Amino acid sequence: MQPLYESNITSLTLINKGKVRDLYEVDDKHLLIVTTDRISAFDVVLPTAINGKGKILTEMAAFWMNKAVSILPNQLADKIKLADILTTKELQQIDGRAMLVKKLKPLPVEAIVRGYLVGSGWQEYQQTGSVCGIKLPNDLQLAQQLPEPVFTPSTKADVGEHDENISLNTVAKLIGKEKAEKVQELSIKIYKMAAEFALDRGIIIADTKFEFGEDENGTIHLIDEALTPDSSRFWRASTYKTGSNPESFDKQYIRDYLETLDWDKQIPAPELPQNIIDATIEKYQEAQARLMENN
Repeated sequence: MQPLYESNITSLTLINKGKVRDLYEVDDKHLLIVTTDRISAFDVVLPTAINGKGKILTEMAAFWMNKAVSILPNQLADKIKLADILTTKELQQIDGRAMLVKKLKPLPVEAIVRGYLVGSGWQEYQQTGSVCGIKLPNDLQLAQQLPEPVFTPSTKADVGEHDENISLNTVAKLIGKEKAEKVQELSIKIYKMAAEFALDRGIIIADTKFEFGEDENGTIHLIDEALTPDSSRFWRASTYKTGSNPESFDKQYIRDYLETLDWDKQIPAPELPQNIIDATIEKYQEAQARLMENN
């Protein structure tokens, strides 16, 4: 199969094209999410697809949503099947990269939870002793586990724009204080559950991003994706040590490669060479195998 850079479901109406996902309307209560093989870095969609990535992300997102169902409901629709709404040709095109979901109202924040000090959080900590305005203990090292996971939300930027870190107070202004505190509580609960599960399988979840939506009754659901190599930083536990960037199973590998190029992190992005494509999908496949096999 060729990589799926862009879906073309003609039997449904395309309502949004994100960095990675294409969103179609099924009816007044359901949507179809197609997770393509596109990949983004630094909030820019790269011109090169990673063949099979969309299928892995779809399977992993569904796995984690079902695992977190004791904490909160999720977007997955259970009363309608892909074969009921797509043609045989369309089913072959998406090849396991799609999920049917309930139509929910997305909350306008990225719910980020950090369990370890790395990336932009480490850079900010070196300058201010804080991460997203949250004061941390002195003398922490790069990649060190934080005393407790911290909730560091950001805006949800449009394609081509950059997310911006915001405070819990700003989230409260956007969605209300009670709802903001609930999103914080749910995010940390899901992270702790997943981090414990993953560690038993040799993977550290350093940080991750969740998205939430609500139904007509205001009940918060887990939506979009969850705990995939696209939305999380996965480290190999056996080689982890503080003071350096640990070996990862996520798209940090692509970010690291792009940092070696003379690229201003604006559109257009450079093509990825085949060796980077191959190494990336291998990392995604290993993460999926470690987390999902025998479960």
